[in-house]
Amino acid sequence: MRITGYRTLTTVQDWGRPVGDANGVFPDGLVRVPIVLVETDGGITGIGLGSHVEIEAVFAAIEGEDPRGVTALYDRMLRRVFKAGHAGAVFGTIGTLDTALWDIKAQAAGEPLWRLLGGRDRRVPAYASGLDIGLGDDELVAAYETYADHGLRAAKLKGGLDVDRDRDRLILVRDVLTAAGGGTRPGLMLDVNESLTRKQAVRHVGELERTLDLTWVEEPVRRWDAEGHAVVSRGVRASVASGENLSGLEQYRPLIAAGAVDVVQTAAVWGVTHFLRVAALAHAHDLPVSPIGTTPVGLLHAATSVPNHLVSELQDLRPPTGVSADLHVEGGAFVLGDSPGLGIRVDEEAVDASRHRLPVPAPDGPHVRPERAGQRLLAVVPDTVAPPDRLNPLPS
Repeated sequence: MRITGYRTLTTVQDWGRPVGDANGVFPDGLVRVPIVLVETDGGITGIGLGSHVEIEAVFAAIEGEDPRGVTALYDRMLRRVFKAGHAGAVFGTIGTLDTALWDIKAQAAGEPLWRLLGGRDRRVPAYASGLDIGLGDDELVAAYETYADHGLRAAKLKGGLDVDRDRDRLILVRDVLTAAGGGTRPGLMLDVNESLTRKQAVRHVGELERTLDLTWVEEPVRRWDAEGHAVVSRGVRASVASGENLSGLEQYRPLIAAGAVDVVQTAAVWGVTHFLRVAALAHAHDLPVSPIGTTPVGLLHAATSVPNHLVSELQDLRPPTGVSADLHVEGGAFVLGDSPGLGIRVDEEAVDASRHRLPVPAPDGPHVRPERAGQRLLAVVPDTVAPPDRLNPLPS
């Protein structure tokens, strides 16, 4: 079997409400989702959800190769672009192709990827993550009640702009999950998306810990700041989680060496092979791993096969338009199916029909770092949310 070509598509994830973080908000909740389909002469097509950037250059490293040699092909792709740099979106393209190759390999074997990788339990524990900084109180409660109806008893909220507002919102979600769990204390996490300085992060989390028990604070400072993460970890009770934006083992080593990260994260867009390698590195240091992503199907399969998986992020309960996956959410976990490969199917007609809904790339939002990030003296309220004394439900 040989790799013969690829096709790219772009569909839309419609959250039906504002989504974002401390860096910005998409008010309409529409997010572009790129897709890559890798074709073979054996009639098997693999699917990866992620970047297309520089795909022609990256694909040249695997064209004509046997896709079942996926681990070696991953390194071949890295070598192909090492001069230009294999970080950021280009690393995402490598991860997207890598995930598609794992899909092909498992389909060729007639097994779901979780089984091919050596997983035993198809259930992957999950936590709720609503990208919720743009929601008013009523919307926030409604969103997490829906997660709770699916058995989730842990949640990660977006914050970092206003400590009082973060406390109020965390308490609202805590109460929702506590009631759903019959009084059992839920897991609560706060993700500030690199928006604070070291001292700001320690003060912010320390103030929250006067009344709340946080499981972790995520990306409290810039992603590469190993010393800063270590300062925060020593200054608060909560664990420090980071890694979703790191794109190579060489970027993890300084944080792990500094004792700067307690929960090691990887993003779904970086691919299966990257996750497996990061998980092995973390396991060698007795650290847990936790996958991140809107549709992290590849990493869910991979998570079943590593000994140090802690919990995986569950964002939108609905897949992108035209995309379906053989899994469901039940009892607070993703439950993977038995379809060969990733179990992902793409309805290209539905994707094509949704092209008119694709959002135009915005000049601001969660993908753009604000000019004054980490340099704010006063609290900030996101533009899409009214001040706390006059909050009303946003229109649906």
